[in-house]
Amino acid sequence: MEHPKYTAEGMAKRVVRFDELKHQGIPLMFIDSILPQHWRMNYAVIGDTASENPDFAAKRAITDPHKFQIGMGFAPPGCGPAWHTHDYVEMFFILEGQWRFVWGYNEDPEKPDGEFILNKWDMISLPAGVWRRFEVCGAGIGWFFAVLEAHEVFTGKDPYWPPSVIQQAEAMGFRADEAGQMVKPANYDQLNQQQYAHLLKTFKDLSGTDLAEFSPNGK
Repeated sequence: MEHPKYTAEGMAKRVVRFDELKHQGIPLMFIDSILPQHWRMNYAVIGDTASENPDFAAKRAITDPHKFQIGMGFAPPGCGPAWHTHDYVEMFFILEGQWRFVWGYNEDPEKPDGEFILNKWDMISLPAGVWRRFEVCGAGIGWFFAVLEAHEVFTGKDPYWPPSVIQQAEAMGFRADEAGQMVKPANYDQLNQQQYAHLLKTFKDLSGTDLAEFSPNGK
């Protein structure tokens, strides 16, 4: 089988340096991200990573197409994505902290079927069609790494949210259109800057270091 050959420049575009990636966070990647219990910083590594915010395209770490999609992010204690589901498999690898994954087959977030507590280096693969939410249940910042099946972006609702989440987000000025793309409020830029600053402050308050100075190996 013949495969394309890459130049040194082409290969360099497929290298992700965390020191650069950590400055490319998107604090309002989803309509639920504006809600206090769902604050988090998301990073687009490969593909759209289920984003409702088209801003992800300019912040992807690797732009070459792949047959999978990768994202990562961090969240403060008690925070994480709201109850939702996808039409594709989504696998999570815990990089740091303790996380609670709640899952079920009922659209009502108050009627889950079970939950798992995951610690550093634990993983979970969530099937298509399973409702889920997850949040940091430890005392510090939690980091995750996600691998998703390849899917087309902005061709329909993604993620699917229950009515309660949609209503809460709309009350804050956020919604997604029928193609699954975020419809931003008039003051989006201000809210985005405020959310970014808040997450950076929270990160420093909990970890004792600025995100700009943070290194996973502690150096």
